[in-house]
Amino acid sequence: MAQAADKEQFTFQTEIKQLLHLLSHSLYQNREITIRELVSNASDALDKMRFIQVNEEQYRDDEDLVIRLEPDSEGRTLSIVDNGIGLTHDELISNLGTIAHSGSLEFLNKLSGDAAADLSLIGQFGVGFYSAFMLADRVEVITRSYQESTGWRWESDGSGSFTIEPAEDLPRGTTVKLHLKEGYDEFSQEERLKYIIRKHSTFVPHPVRLGDEQLNEQRAVWAEPKSQLDDEAYDKFYQYLTHRGDESPLWRLHLSSDSPIQFHTLVYCPATNLESMGFGRVEHGMHLCAKRILVQDDCRELVPEYMRFLYGIVDSADLPLNVSRQALQDDTIFRKIRKVLVKRVLDHLTKMAEQQPEEYLTFYRQFGTILREGVSTDFENREKIAGLMRFQSSHDDAGDKLTSLGEYIERAGEDQKQIYYLGGADLSAIEKNPNLEIFRKKKLEVLYLADPVDEIMLSNLMTYDGKQLTSIDAADLAFPEDEETDKSEDETPAEEKDESSTPGFEKVVSLFKEALGDMAEDVRASKRLTDSPVCLVNPEGAMSTQMQKVLRMSNKDFQMAKRILEINPSAPLIKRLSDLSGNSDHSEFIRQCARQLFDNAMLLEGLPPSVEDVVTRTQQFMSELAEKRSPIIT
Repeated sequence: MAQAADKEQFTFQTEIKQLLHLLSHSLYQNREITIRELVSNASDALDKMRFIQVNEEQYRDDEDLVIRLEPDSEGRTLSIVDNGIGLTHDELISNLGTIAHSGSLEFLNKLSGDAAADLSLIGQFGVGFYSAFMLADRVEVITRSYQESTGWRWESDGSGSFTIEPAEDLPRGTTVKLHLKEGYDEFSQEERLKYIIRKHSTFVPHPVRLGDEQLNEQRAVWAEPKSQLDDEAYDKFYQYLTHRGDESPLWRLHLSSDSPIQFHTLVYCPATNLESMGFGRVEHGMHLCAKRILVQDDCRELVPEYMRFLYGIVDSADLPLNVSRQALQDDTIFRKIRKVLVKRVLDHLTKMAEQQPEEYLTFYRQFGTILREGVSTDFENREKIAGLMRFQSSHDDAGDKLTSLGEYIERAGEDQKQIYYLGGADLSAIEKNPNLEIFRKKKLEVLYLADPVDEIMLSNLMTYDGKQLTSIDAADLAFPEDEETDKSEDETPAEEKDESSTPGFEKVVSLFKEALGDMAEDVRASKRLTDSPVCLVNPEGAMSTQMQKVLRMSNKDFQMAKRILEINPSAPLIKRLSDLSGNSDHSEFIRQCARQLFDNAMLLEGLPPSVEDVVTRTQQFMSELAEKRSPIIT
């Protein structure tokens, strides 16, 4: 029904009325997304105009394609102006009246319960324009299509209807004029608008101008060909993303993917790990864009937690402009992007480790502690991540080099079925552990794990390249066959004969068992010791000592497994005790030695014995030794 000679009035359909009511009365705080939505719409209109000008000569001109912001603080208005394709009369009705019908209905259906407050879903359903009513109590759209000489004025107060009337002498393009609500004057302030554009629309491919100033001067370098970029351009963009001054990244990864999904990405690894410097847990630095418009900054769903040190941008035209974090988790396109991105980063690190080992070690010393979390959390990629881990090893006597699991396996014999490791408080404590003696004798490499998290990681991994990962303080060690173990009894030199079957040694074992009682799971002869008199071994199926210590630190009620005390029958002290065992007068002395040796072994592994018992027993031993010394000078 015509309101005046040239003015037509239309009524919004029911669901659009509901949408407008929701938006105009919303308490949603992030109202600046209105500006982002309208700038994005303007950018789309410019993209379409550029395409038409490329393909249809009659529409070409010398006019730059730009977006202009025109605030009027006195009149309390804000206009977003573009010289894109514009809209015809019928397009105004369809685009701003009925085409959003299905999208609006779906949008409203999505808003239920707690989600009703999350209006960041706006653009996902093609209703971005209507966000204007979050800021304005009246909206004008003044537009002229590139195909027509006459323009049009669309107007609505969001109450349920809109009008359209002719407008003469209009340039090509569209102006969306917001008559701001009471209390929203900030959106007519230049500084506020500069902040919004630089936060949300800094990578829009067309100039966004406020007066004579262009607000989006930062290049979208991820969308440019690598051949046209140099280190300076990459570093400048890195510094923009990270706010780290003049720092250059350790490495970057610039790639485009066409399959299974199309997207562009530029990923940086910073030079320093702020977590290791005591700044707390690093927040994600990956940003998500759709057609160069920021969808989410610090997008936690874009990369897994074990890659949280990365900075960068992922841009895909296939993603909706607005999408909630919850919706991202369910979005098939997004999951494919994440999967491809994770694979490319891991492939890059693998290639770097193989071809630039020193540069990779620089990276690993900074971020290996974060990357290793993926072994326990990313089952699909855990073997690849494990291959990127580095450890100290008995192969390096100096203890300042790091080795990979792959390098360990290359050095191991083909008949070695296990990868051996040993945890401890620090490298010095590990190297003094008596469990290492048999490995040194057999020239078998052992990984040294001074960081308990490394042991947790290997325990979760369990196997690598078909070989079992085993702590050397476990009872179920499997040594590879070698010439020494194949020797027959007759070929074994007399000094290397098994002494564990002698009556004296058997008596020592019996007395040790009496002395220790239920403090030890068992007492038995050792096949792993060559020098030390005793060592502690975990019973079969138990976790390593270091793992149990970690669990006890986090849970005071955790009970560590009772240990097996292994005795070296060839050790001089044990031989002497075996000789003394024939005289029952020495039985209590041997039992005291058992208790002291057990406590000594506990101390070597960083486990607390009874301090009072150790002190009393040590003083007793010293008193006995002192009594046997003569004061006479000879």
